[in-house]
Amino acid sequence: MRILVTGSSGAIGRTVVSGLYASGHILRGIDVLQPDPGLSALLPLGAFIGDVTDPITVAHAVEGVEAVVHLAGIPEESSLPEALVSHVHTTATVLDAMVAQGVDRIVYASSNHAVGRTPRTDRLTTDVRPRPDTFYGVGKVAAEGLLSLYADAHGIAAVALRIGSFLPEPATRRHLSTWLSYGDAVRLVEAAVTGPVDGFTAVYGISANTQGWWDMEPGRRLGYQPRDDAEAYAARIPDHEDDEAEGAYVGGPYAVEPLRKAMR
Repeated sequence: MRILVTGSSGAIGRTVVSGLYASGHILRGIDVLQPDPGLSALLPLGAFIGDVTDPITVAHAVEGVEAVVHLAGIPEESSLPEALVSHVHTTATVLDAMVAQGVDRIVYASSNHAVGRTPRTDRLTTDVRPRPDTFYGVGKVAAEGLLSLYADAHGIAAVALRIGSFLPEPATRRHLSTWLSYGDAVRLVEAAVTGPVDGFTAVYGISANTQGWWDMEPGRRLGYQPRDDAEAYAARIPDHEDDEAEGAYVGGPYAVEPLRKAMR
């Protein structure tokens, strides 16, 4: 499949590009950063350098692809105006370009912080109400709203991935529930790009964690089969005084202390 990856030079972007390329997809990237030679080699359809809020650049980047994996955006807390530009305006620009050129599949990197203020439960479903824990989370909620609108108005198949803790390995007790491995991130994106989608759907992006409490069924319906389990690292993770408080809400530290600068 011919796929445009926005934010292709970012941490998730590089991982997804590498994995999709290895699976045989033909890729194009767009990012504000110039890709290094290694990344460029994985983008046979080329790499656009520019801001995803620029409609002209995005229109050229979308031309000729069959799907968009939209990963571009500020990956941490910012001001509300910055969050809206980074997550909502970019998504609107991509969606408008897709409609103009007849591209009907988008996979969006949303976040668990869209529902971050939701208290822990036996099973967190995707139909809980939006409860963002930050301006970052507000931006993700609004972007999901745009995806839903364009799915209904234009027939676009849109998947919002509410990504958990995308890390090389879990580092806290909370991560034993929320971890998304690099390998499973690729498997999740590929399932969302190729699986059966009717309109808008949200799925939780975590690995097959023994201690996971987020509903994985929506992802399984797309064909997502996670292979990794944070439990393999449990013995090496020390207890911490904040473990109970951080584990009480979906969003962890940001739900407890919304202005902290480190988000995982």
